Amino acid sequence: MANTYTQLHIQLVFAVKGRECLIAKSNKEELHKYITGVIQNDGHKMLAVNCMPDHTHIFLGLNPAMALSDLVHKVKIATGNLITDNNWVENQFHWQKGFGAFSYAKSQVEKVVKYVLNQEEHHRTKTFKEEYLNFLKKFEIEFNEKYLFEWIE
Repeated sequence: MANTYTQLHIQLVFAVKGRECLIAKSNKEELHKYITGVIQNDGHKMLAVNCMPDHTHIFLGLNPAMALSDLVHKVKIATGNLITDNNWVENQFHWQKGFGAFSYAKSQVEKVVKYVLNQEEHHRTKTFKEEYLNFLKKFEIEFNEKYLFEWIE
């Protein structure tokens, strides 16, 4: 797109269906590399990725030529197939419907990269539910709890 200049930094958050802990630590590095490839193949800039056992954080520079929802759909389909095809889970792997997307200014990039990469430490004191609800409140996003991710209590 000639004469189009953007600076769009987006953190994506989405969960494993049923919030099951299906992403094994032993598969994280390969999954991160695969997600990075999917992101970068469409001209986006990967800034950070971290897959927890039950959810994933991706921080990227968004290429405006692609709708964000199309990108998330593509990442979910590709990674779901990777996980299933490699028998990393007993049955077919699925992500939950929906996702969170949160935008940041250039001045916040370093802080958000550190946050995403430090998920293991972060979740020692805060659950994914607490984290996600905090994002929604911090970004002043109206929501109906009925339509949030399935939570395992």
